[in-house]
Amino acid sequence: MFTLANKKSVLARGALGLTLLLMLSTANADDPARCAVDDRAREVCLHNAAQRIATLSPGATELTYAAGAGDQVVAVVSYSDYPPEAKQVASVGSHTRIDLEKLVGLAPDLVIGWVTGNPAEQLETLESLGMPVFYIEPRDIEGVASAIERLARLAGTEAAGQTVADNFRTTMNALEERYRDREPVPTFYQVWDEPLMSVNSEHLIGQVMEICGGDNVFGEQPRLVPRIDDEAVLAANPEAIVAGGMGEENRHWLTHWEQYPNLTAVAQGNLFFVPPSLIQRPTPRLMEGTRVLCEKLDVARQKRRGA
Repeated sequence: MFTLANKKSVLARGALGLTLLLMLSTANADDPARCAVDDRAREVCLHNAAQRIATLSPGATELTYAAGAGDQVVAVVSYSDYPPEAKQVASVGSHTRIDLEKLVGLAPDLVIGWVTGNPAEQLETLESLGMPVFYIEPRDIEGVASAIERLARLAGTEAAGQTVADNFRTTMNALEERYRDREPVPTFYQVWDEPLMSVNSEHLIGQVMEICGGDNVFGEQPRLVPRIDDEAVLAANPEAIVAGGMGEENRHWLTHWEQYPNLTAVAQGNLFFVPPSLIQRPTPRLMEGTRVLCEKLDVARQKRRGA
């Protein structure tokens, strides 16, 4: 529990950290500030390239490594499992409950927060202690590439980050070009099971579906992640159902739909699994997730032609 006594300890450590940062910035007063605008439209500036970075979501961890700054990551949260070396970094809790005392004790000079996933009051506490917090939450393909570039700017790894960002853009553009004229496949993407949830067309997964020629049957829903029920899926009667499940090899969400043999996706055998980390995290691995989804929807098209 983060008690008053703990907060006093945090404040004391924070004051020491600020003193050290002031000394470093004075010693490097001729270095230009490194600034980037985060996904809350806030400009964050550092006197020097970040050397001790805390990433407070699995996606933030992946993006920071993709930006070439993996060696500078000193703190992550649970489920930060990619790249594999991230598993060796000190964990400071989960994205919904951060161990602030442990995090402050690691003395990060940059914290990468998640706009809607981290507790706002905890990140505000970090900022009150003088820690720069850079919020990210890519909402589209360009946002992923841009996040890599901005993180690389703050970490001083611009060349490495630019290479990854450019490759991501090129690959995603090539996939869009390849599948642009494919026949649309009415598709339901299941993002959660209890409660049953999907995505609309504005969601990043919805954009990936569009690249692949998937016609999102819940694309017009007003919420990014709408709650639905079995009856809504039966009424929409998708030709393909895609789910990620709760693990990289866990397909049990799809077996639920087999109880409805008259559902077109079931009748055609179009119940498809895509590993969630490839499509549900806004990172460069979205390239592979998009390839997999596009190939699955092509299978549905081939079955349609053979019917």
